[in-house]
Amino acid sequence: TMSFFGFGQSPELELVLSDAESRRRVEHKTEEGKKEKYFLFYDGETVSGRVVLTLKNPNKRLEHQGIKVEFIGQIELYYDRGNHHEFVSLVKDLARPGEFTQSQTFDFEFTHVEKPYESYTGQNVKLRYFLRATVSRRLNDVVKEMDIVVHTLSTYPELNSSIKMEVGIEDCLHIEFEYNKSK
Repeated sequence: TMSFFGFGQSPELELVLSDAESRRRVEHKTEEGKKEKYFLFYDGETVSGRVVLTLKNPNKRLEHQGIKVEFIGQIELYYDRGNHHEFVSLVKDLARPGEFTQSQTFDFEFTHVEKPYESYTGQNVKLRYFLRATVSRRLNDVVKEMDIVVHTLSTYPELNSSIKMEVGIEDCLHIEFEYNKSK
């Protein structure tokens, strides 16, 4: 049967923040120029929640090579899509390789996470933070991402000052981008 090869079970992943009810949400521009609402975090704040794994076919096994959740801060250059520079990368293993026959929920917590830069969507570059849950499988991983927005707490003297932000990447490569800090 097909399920012998692991095709039988189609899992769904969901990421839920533990303080989703109370945490503030802010608008942030997407790459397409649309404004979407995201949960707002600051440097040093803990990011916690749960990964919900829903199995859609009861009585069928889900074999997996492990389940993990990551907190990632990265810089993406639009002209160099495959090349992401991660400046924050935290991982929690939620389950060792094995199998499930029913839906599962896994709690996670990343304590006092350093989030040194503000979220930024520019012309050539994007600085983003996100959670990523992964169920590793032989053929195709099941992945779910959830973006969050980070603001820094610093106050700027002028509303319209142009901030020069230098992000040191891999010690030698420096990308500099300026953007308008008008809220």
